[in-house]
Amino acid sequence: MKSYINRFSFFAVILFLFACEKVENKINYKSGTNPTLTGSTTTVRLEAGEESNVALRLSWTNPNYQFTTGLSSHDVKYTLEIDTLGANFSSSKKYTTAFSKDLSKTYTVGELNGILGNTMRLQLDPRRSYTFQARITSSLGVNTDAVPLVSNIITFTTSPFPPPPKVAVPTGGTLWATGDAFASGWQNPLPSPYSTSQQFTRVSTTKYELTVSMPSGGNYKLIQTQGDWGTQYHMLTGGTWAGGELEKRDADPGFPGPPAAGNYKITVDFQLGVFSVVKL
Repeated sequence: MKSYINRFSFFAVILFLFACEKVENKINYKSGTNPTLTGSTTTVRLEAGEESNVALRLSWTNPNYQFTTGLSSHDVKYTLEIDTLGANFSSSKKYTTAFSKDLSKTYTVGELNGILGNTMRLQLDPRRSYTFQARITSSLGVNTDAVPLVSNIITFTTSPFPPPPKVAVPTGGTLWATGDAFASGWQNPLPSPYSTSQQFTRVSTTKYELTVSMPSGGNYKLIQTQGDWGTQYHMLTGGTWAGGELEKRDADPGFPGPPAAGNYKITVDFQLGVFSVVKL
């Protein structure tokens, strides 16, 4: 009798597990509706002095993911893309951000203008009008892109203004390079002729350029006031001799010199907070 009961219990367990597996296998994705994206306006006003005003509100519908058991209870991720008209969301300037569960996003003038100017790095000087396209893609799970559903594309136009530079510009409009990556060595103030040969030309309010002969190796810093290290600019960690980011701070590391001697063009863009070095 005991043996019979044990056999019966064994088969009952097997039957239960099999039934659970069959039920589990029936929980499959069934359908979803592509989200609909709408914008509060097609002509966005961006003006200096109005940074706290609302510029654009984007809203989108829930895709209502459904499984064979009903509506999904999983979190939905929404990925927003903004790109210039004609780029088909594939340009290097495309802006992408993600939201969890939210069905709208309101951008202030300052926030949207900063995205267009400092993140997308659009040309803003001289000021011009741009046409942008936006779309939203929903997906299941915050950390995945499962079952993506793409919305319609909306278009808006605006004229971004130059946002505040990422790095403070030289207060006096002057900039020099000094260090053992140049013939001058580490001199501050720079004596003649280096005070002229290693002085940058201001090509705009936020961009400076210098064409100069450089031996291989060494390091350098950028100074905006002769004899003053306190207001210098240095490279942020992660940069190379050919380019990277910078900040205004009396700190290391310096900018590394190039690996080969020659004439080079150094460009410093305070608007974007970056520098580049090109061999001529």
